[in-house]
Amino acid sequence: MSRHRIRFTLNDTPVEVDVPAERLLLELLREDLGKTGTKDGCSVGVCGLCTVQVEGMPMSACLLLAAQVDGATVRTIEGLSSPLQEAFIEEGGFQCGICTSGQLMAADALLRAKPAATAAEINDWQMGNLCRCTGYYGIARAIAKARDAR
Repeated sequence: MSRHRIRFTLNDTPVEVDVPAERLLLELLREDLGKTGTKDGCSVGVCGLCTVQVEGMPMSACLLLAAQVDGATVRTIEGLSSPLQEAFIEEGGFQCGICTSGQLMAADALLRAKPAATAAEINDWQMGNLCRCTGYYGIARAIAKARDAR
């Protein structure tokens, strides 16, 4: 099995690690770097629990090899500081909390890419994040509230 030395920026901090070729970004973040806010759900990239931002775009950490982020900027929920977090609390955008980190990471990426996102765009960007508790209404309200506060 080959190993790779990778360097990337994680939540504004330079990281340099040696990883096996088959190591997933999700495993590296949770098991090696202690970033447990990135959750493991479906392991096939459809539930959104493992959503992180790579170069500002939402990505499924369960599908990315750690070596693929060599030279990139990665942000996890631990590195997010956004009015979205307060809006999620105020608008009831979470209940059990399992999907919340993925929801926040996707919503933050949306509002960075499209600061005036429409309701339809908000719904489209949230499609990759499954929530079994809130019915999405509180989540959509929270994203719109954070958008309007900008």
